[in-house]
Amino acid sequence: MLIARNPDPQSRLQYLLRIPIDQGLVFRTSDVWPRTKALFCYPVPSEHWPEHPDIVERAPIRSCTRRGAAIDLILDRGRENRSQIVFTTARGRDAVFWQSPRTRKQARPNVRTPTARAAGLTDLTIVIDTHERYPYRFTGQQVHTVSAALPCGDYALRAGDRLLASVERKSLPDLVSSLTNGKLRFALAELAALPRAAVVIEDRYSAVFKLERVRPAVVADALAELQIRYPTVPIVFCENRKLAEEWTYRYLAAARHWCDIEDTDHHPTPSPPTQAPTVVSDTTGTGPSSAEVRAWARATGLDVPARGRLHPRIWDAWHTAHPE
Repeated sequence: MLIARNPDPQSRLQYLLRIPIDQGLVFRTSDVWPRTKALFCYPVPSEHWPEHPDIVERAPIRSCTRRGAAIDLILDRGRENRSQIVFTTARGRDAVFWQSPRTRKQARPNVRTPTARAAGLTDLTIVIDTHERYPYRFTGQQVHTVSAALPCGDYALRAGDRLLASVERKSLPDLVSSLTNGKLRFALAELAALPRAAVVIEDRYSAVFKLERVRPAVVADALAELQIRYPTVPIVFCENRKLAEEWTYRYLAAARHWCDIEDTDHHPTPSPPTQAPTVVSDTTGTGPSSAEVRAWARATGLDVPARGRLHPRIWDAWHTAHPE
């Protein structure tokens, strides 16, 4: 196995990997061994191997065998000797990944996601933002998805024009980018205005401390600062995309169930009126203002609009809580 520096300065893949199979396969890749994560490999013609390569690593090979869609590579050395080059598809495109037993175990944790309905719901409608290029499919769950423009978040529950809950999805590279350019701060400010919202990360928290192009402490401090600033919007690390999809489904189902309970509590079945309705607005000039009642309603968990006239049931609730 030979690894040389990529002579193309425009390429983000800094190395060339050459293995002696099928008259020599050459790939561009980003590192000399898949230690912490599987490495993306871009196949190139063998003519791209330079005539005078700048070799950075040379290792004798004990075995190099193609098995189906993978090439098993065993080097003749004590450590970091077993790896696999896998030909697969990612997001509808052909892709090649170089993985070791350690990275393969991380990418496919030994868990099986349940198929039981979340919160006992037989059907759940999830709105997916139109900007999601490769959205979750929620395969195997009782979920109906619709595509629409969302003001915040990537997956949401909606009642008419009102958002009940929303989840912002982030891969680790997207998380780092949105933290460093400040976009995530504005996204959390919008999510915090919703009754329920969260951010789900498709990776482990430990992956933050393995970043190379940005200081891990900067990312960790920024995450902690955002969580303190917006405590109602949890930031959840879910190890991989599959588990992040499962968590999003369970979270939105629980939000749907809780909204149904709140609607029942706040809108009890009315009994037939026995007398003329009482006047709920104050005309003496000594009662509370609409802004005061609105602030009180939000503090007690009642759902009130940001502006406009208050519903009579909100005034009834305030007078019941303040009989004096």
